[in-house]
Amino acid sequence: MKLLIINGPNLNMLGIREPAIYGAENYETLCRRILDFAAANHVEAELYQSNHEGDLVDKIQAAYFDGTDGIVINPGAYTHTSVALLDAVKAVGLPTVEVHISDVSAREDFRQVSYIRAACAATISGHGLAGYTEAMQLLLERAKA
Repeated sequence: MKLLIINGPNLNMLGIREPAIYGAENYETLCRRILDFAAANHVEAELYQSNHEGDLVDKIQAAYFDGTDGIVINPGAYTHTSVALLDAVKAVGLPTVEVHISDVSAREDFRQVSYIRAACAATISGHGLAGYTEAMQLLLERAKA
């Protein structure tokens, strides 16, 4: 199984950006956790991070053509603003799980809106970095069903 793990804007700043909300672990730690989980579960995992919406759309579209079986995405702030990401996920039709490190439902009013959620099989929110491996596990189980 091949999974694409996408991180949107500012996620490269983990450990620096608001550690009271996002934790003290850095982006490299997140990547290591994802790759360790992938290796233990015989999954090919591709990691991608960009602060640019169009780059994220391009990566989602490319996944359609490169044999990707599922997507785990933390769109960051684009969760609340990007119809383009929603349309890209809908266009490729790959099983996708939305992930948020913090519990967005307990935060500001504007964070209650998720455009991409309409195209996702599930949302995992507020589980910290573990939410990524939970999303990967969900996609693995879905593929076995």
